[in-house]
Amino acid sequence: MGNTCRGSFASKYFHGYDDPADRSVSKRSRRRHHDRRSSSDDASGSADDPASRLIPNDPPKPATTMRRGADSQSASVLGHKTPNLRDLYNLGRKLGQGQFGTTYLCTEIATGIDYACKSISKRKLISKEDVEDVRREIQIMHHLSGHKNVVAIKGAYEDPLYVHIVMELCEGGELFDRIIQRGHYSERKAAELTRIIVGVVEACHSLGVMHRDLKPENFLLANKDDDSSLKAIDFGLSIFFKPGQIFTDVVGSPYYVAPEVLCKHYGPEADVWTAGVILYILLSGVPPFWAETQQGIFDAVLKGHIDFESEPWPMISDSAKDLVRKMLCSHPSERLTAHEVLCHPWICENGVAPDQALDPAVLSRLKQFSAMNKLKKMALRVIAESLSEEEIAGLREMFQTMDTDNSGAITFDELKEGLKRYGSNLKESEIRALMDAADVDNSGTIDYGEFIAATVHLNKLEREEHLVAAFSYFDKDGSGYITVDELQQACKEHNMTDVLIEDIIKEVDQDNDGRIDYDEFVAMMQKGNMGFGPIGRRTMRNTFKFAMRDAAGAH
Repeated sequence: MGNTCRGSFASKYFHGYDDPADRSVSKRSRRRHHDRRSSSDDASGSADDPASRLIPNDPPKPATTMRRGADSQSASVLGHKTPNLRDLYNLGRKLGQGQFGTTYLCTEIATGIDYACKSISKRKLISKEDVEDVRREIQIMHHLSGHKNVVAIKGAYEDPLYVHIVMELCEGGELFDRIIQRGHYSERKAAELTRIIVGVVEACHSLGVMHRDLKPENFLLANKDDDSSLKAIDFGLSIFFKPGQIFTDVVGSPYYVAPEVLCKHYGPEADVWTAGVILYILLSGVPPFWAETQQGIFDAVLKGHIDFESEPWPMISDSAKDLVRKMLCSHPSERLTAHEVLCHPWICENGVAPDQALDPAVLSRLKQFSAMNKLKKMALRVIAESLSEEEIAGLREMFQTMDTDNSGAITFDELKEGLKRYGSNLKESEIRALMDAADVDNSGTIDYGEFIAATVHLNKLEREEHLVAAFSYFDKDGSGYITVDELQQACKEHNMTDVLIEDIIKEVDQDNDGRIDYDEFVAMMQKGNMGFGPIGRRTMRNTFKFAMRDAAGAH
């Protein structure tokens, strides 16, 4: 089941990929939509996050960007006048935070019904592409409205500072958390949940929408009592497609991304692969393609070998394994469609999936997988806030330095000379890979908007001062250790009331002393380099980012 692809994507330079449990990536800066309770948020800043104030002003090529200040904030995003949100709703407590905005509980004044309101800061919509992303997501949510397992959009509103998206309130928590709380867990329950997830995929595809960011945390439960109330809540990477249309922009999250996406040649079949990864995790508690590094994850995805030998797979039914194989077929043309998945005997209603409880180790793995991801997200929110004015200003200066002819775009030769000037020793083929990674519109040059999109959220995980700052945030008393009480305090500050502190400690605490020291903290942050971006969704053009980061460091 191996898979190969052209190009240099799977090279040592592609680091910093977004988290499989968090952070999604795309060729643009993306937004978390319906930012749940902070336990499932992206590692990102708040609505008044310092990062929101650090986007460079007055780009050299304004045609591709929205200018900050009065111009950007008064420019219409939705393209039409809307009622004032506060005339219709009362905003309540904060439910969560994302890179581009904050989600609040809101109550409709006329009916008293509670909703979730995602308020997106217009000052953070830097490029025209960002604005188009917001418009498209709203359009897709309306397009999918009426499906019982898609979060319902109530309306979109705009004022001089924000775009507000009012949508159905999901109070039942995350999918994994529900599974853990339930205790009894069987193949039949996994089949029921997978049927819902794939049902959403089928609905999307039948309406000409490719989701492109399926993962467990993008599904929430509308209430705490009914598992069938599972809702898809994030369409920030979704896109309309036509039959036979091929996409090349690399989006998704590393554990869930399909091989053809890495090869930059894909269609809606990639959603089925991703659903297959979720099914594998639901049955075993671990992803099918795992490695200590992101490059290793990519290599495993491209190789396509599926482990059915390790526990608990010998005890899993043959029918379940048959479906996993057919969903994780490396060749898109041979992969089951969403409709075919729903017709498989294991997954169909009253199908052959047994109701016998799965190995308790599966639940234990799910708990650990979920717990560590949540601690990482809290830590990365702190790291995000450490971006300095000087660091952001330096990106603008770097662009202007490389753009030697002041054309507003960087050519291949300018990039090559610029990197050399900053002390880079990359080969020409590697620089060409950087160029391809950053050049969103395939114009052959990198304009200012593309440059900022590729570099503004530089990977901070390897910078000692940022790790120290994050550790110190948790280590309130400066003892050199993060204790259970300190973690509880941090979770409370981030509204993460459903986190199992003991599971976090157990997973990270290598010497079993019941607390986390700095070395253990760093190991957690860097283990597998699980790809959390410091400010939420990150682009997969990390080749370019890291070269820029290294160049900036050399400067």
